[in-house]
Amino acid sequence: MISNSFNARDQVDVGGTAYEMYRVDRIDGSSRLPYSLKVLLENLLRNEDGRLVTDAQIEALRDWDPTSEHNPEIQYTPARVLMQDFTGVPCVVDLVAMRDAMTDLDGDPAKINPQIPAELVIDHSVIADAFGRPDAFGINAQLEFERNRERYQLLRWGQQSFDDFLVVPPDTGICHQVNLEYLARVAFTRDRGGVTQVYPDTLVGTDSHTPMVNGLGVLGWGVGGIEAEAAMLGQPMSMLIPQVVGIRLSGELPDGTTATDLVLTVAELLRGIGVVGKFVEFFGPGVANVPLATRATIGNMSPEYGSTATMFPVDAETLDYLRLTGRGEHEIELVEAYAREQGLWHDPDHTPDFSLVVDLDLSSVEPSIAGPTRPQDRIPLGDAPRTVLGLLSGDADGSRSATDGVDNASADSFPASDPIALGSSDGDDAPPRHTSNEQLTANAQLGWPSDPADVVIDGTAAIVDHGDVVIAAITSCTNTSNPAVMLGAGLLAKKAVEHGLRTRPWVKTTLAPGSRVVTDYFERSGLTPYLDELGFNLVGYGCTTCIGNSGPLITEVSEAVGANDLNVSAVLSGNRNFEGRIHPEVKMNFLASPPLVIAYALAGSLHTDLLTEPLGTNDDGEQIYLRDIWPTGEEIKQAVDENVEARMFTDGYSDVYAGDDNWRGMSVPESAVYDWDDESTYIRRPPYFDGMAREPDPVRDIDSARVLVKLGDSVTTDHISPAGAIKTDSPAGRYLADKGVARSDFNSYGSRRGNHEVMIRGTFANVRLRNRLVPGVEGGFTAAWPGGEQTTIYDASTTYQEQGVPLIVIAGKDYGSGSSRDWAAKGTRLLGVRAVIAESFERIHRSNLIGMGVLPLQFTGGETADSLHLDGDEVYSISGITSGDGLADEVTVNVEKDGQTRDFTATVRVDTPAEAAYYLNDGILPYVLRRLLADD
Repeated sequence: MISNSFNARDQVDVGGTAYEMYRVDRIDGSSRLPYSLKVLLENLLRNEDGRLVTDAQIEALRDWDPTSEHNPEIQYTPARVLMQDFTGVPCVVDLVAMRDAMTDLDGDPAKINPQIPAELVIDHSVIADAFGRPDAFGINAQLEFERNRERYQLLRWGQQSFDDFLVVPPDTGICHQVNLEYLARVAFTRDRGGVTQVYPDTLVGTDSHTPMVNGLGVLGWGVGGIEAEAAMLGQPMSMLIPQVVGIRLSGELPDGTTATDLVLTVAELLRGIGVVGKFVEFFGPGVANVPLATRATIGNMSPEYGSTATMFPVDAETLDYLRLTGRGEHEIELVEAYAREQGLWHDPDHTPDFSLVVDLDLSSVEPSIAGPTRPQDRIPLGDAPRTVLGLLSGDADGSRSATDGVDNASADSFPASDPIALGSSDGDDAPPRHTSNEQLTANAQLGWPSDPADVVIDGTAAIVDHGDVVIAAITSCTNTSNPAVMLGAGLLAKKAVEHGLRTRPWVKTTLAPGSRVVTDYFERSGLTPYLDELGFNLVGYGCTTCIGNSGPLITEVSEAVGANDLNVSAVLSGNRNFEGRIHPEVKMNFLASPPLVIAYALAGSLHTDLLTEPLGTNDDGEQIYLRDIWPTGEEIKQAVDENVEARMFTDGYSDVYAGDDNWRGMSVPESAVYDWDDESTYIRRPPYFDGMAREPDPVRDIDSARVLVKLGDSVTTDHISPAGAIKTDSPAGRYLADKGVARSDFNSYGSRRGNHEVMIRGTFANVRLRNRLVPGVEGGFTAAWPGGEQTTIYDASTTYQEQGVPLIVIAGKDYGSGSSRDWAAKGTRLLGVRAVIAESFERIHRSNLIGMGVLPLQFTGGETADSLHLDGDEVYSISGITSGDGLADEVTVNVEKDGQTRDFTATVRVDTPAEAAYYLNDGILPYVLRRLLADD
């Protein structure tokens, strides 16, 4: 039952249509709040029910203290959920399994549907195997379908069978660009209780770069799969009211700079400030000078800053973009009217209360690249050769890899793009690298290291050496959503061809835009032939190089790199660049604008100073410089004005859900329940509902448990559930081999998240895991008690479960930090773990454990496993979990060893009424299923 304690319910009439709204200005003092907190305030007002969303939460947001680092917790209810295929498939698998369970319990399976709109875009699976040829796109699309048919079969069935669930098929676009150009509403409307409500479009996404849509004034951020499932099933998600950092913009970008240069400047600025876990908002007079596509580029890289969201407000530029991308006039009128009514329309003269205000003069931005392993390590373009020279010469500071909080979490999210979730001790990042003029001068005196390797590529003799560019990729929604930088790249390609330049033969060149609209305006502008001439043929519509799907290097180059241990580089228009992400043979990765990607493909080496040295020499012996082919701002503007129009977006997205012949040709039966393929190694029916009854069993104490793993501080979700490659000799590798899967087809844990058999075997299987039960051993091993024999964690779990022995995990501080990964909790539960006892938890992982029916317990009074002399070979019993009809605040943990017993007290970290309800029902999925059964 919705409350209205603050009399906020009202009505607004737009174009003759009446909409119900909840007015933020009914809350005294709300005008001082930043844009994003006004959106959260409206969310609470509209969803206040007195139980999960209370008037106290509304008052806490009203009374928000910008300077406080520890603000209260609220319950946030997003308007919709956005997913990509790697992280979205497990969510769909769980919904499908819920339908089976509903059928088993004599309910109506058709009642299992997302309770709010859920949209999934397949974009993480295309690999740039073929490139530099006209048929590259078709070859890669066919290979993608063959590799992923089992996963796509499930998603195709879901598209047909679920209500409020839409799937954008493969080879269509990248989820964030499709979201920006088509899915986002800005002002969301939905019928509720017989009336049509209007409210801010908000979302959570299962991809770290969900905040790209923040540039459109839409609040959203990345979450793990369990939080996404909860949101889809109508459950609010718990969050702390964040601090909000304001960036006051002034001035305009200089001619010759790009959106990429600005976003790399912002990354350097925000990482220097420290914005981990905070919202960031742009305001001030300079906002009007930032095009919407550039705003989206800035929002996209929120994970690289460490911020939860990076917001721009709604203004005239927002409306112009909605009009450009083919949104209807009534929709645009509604956005403006609602934003003005709610105080969400940008006022450049108004400064809200911020936790910190930082000024940025747009005129100070200069052409830049960033790298070689961190996006915040910006390098002015003219300093690039001397900086790289220092890196190649072993400058330890300059070649620093990702070892700190945000960087490590970002690295661990590979290749699935899991959202980042940091613990309380994370985020003390090494500051952005700054190379002094003195150091640059010293670097210039160094000799360029050289181990030249002679190669012959397609009949052309060449030399590959340190610092050479071997991948040049226009990739990622980060930049391909921006017509200015994309058409700028096309114009540069045209001028390069006209000046007689060619791409260096050792450079693998790819073009993978985030939507088909890019291809349309390239075709209309006549620039496609020039891009093709330089080898930038279309390879696919998907993330490709940005998530490591770069495909193999040119064969001769790969052999030369390996034989000579060459330190070569990639240049890409992406958002992340830590070592090993782009390609395992490439150590240095530099982020750059699409025009600079082409420029480096022409130069072929980071040794070239693009500002002062020629890119190459044409057949007439003429030296051609970057300044000779760089398009002017007026040329780019003219190209955008003449070739990008609303019809491209309306036509391009008119059949966005249709798919190609492969997608449409799949045989998908029309049934309320899915026909699981017992032979599939990608998709399996999970056991979460096995033996479930209509009413939950009473919560029982945990008796005579054994410790499965004993861990130290800062154990990440990647330690718990890796997303990368599956080793041949691992339990997961042996499972796949036993199923007849060839080693070359193992793929990654991230791609097989729809198969719990693989993921259970991968839990605690990270090669870097250090389980203190087996000192000196790294990887997924443990000691099996009572004998203490060393075995794999999976095998020990299997034995314990066969014997009916419950399991626990003991850990230190910040357990579960890193990336927000659902399988870190799911795998823990399926291994038979009933409780985790830690010094502290990362908030999201703690909640995820509860969502899977695992009890999080915290040592009290500064106690630790070491201070309590817990070795891990004892027998543990946990009593007093319940109190009355609910859960107790503390439990007693009894430890028995060699006939001696002792007790200690642990705090029950079930912090909200919703979490208590989930735990009492053995997890969120059984909880929701029982509620739907009760309504049936």
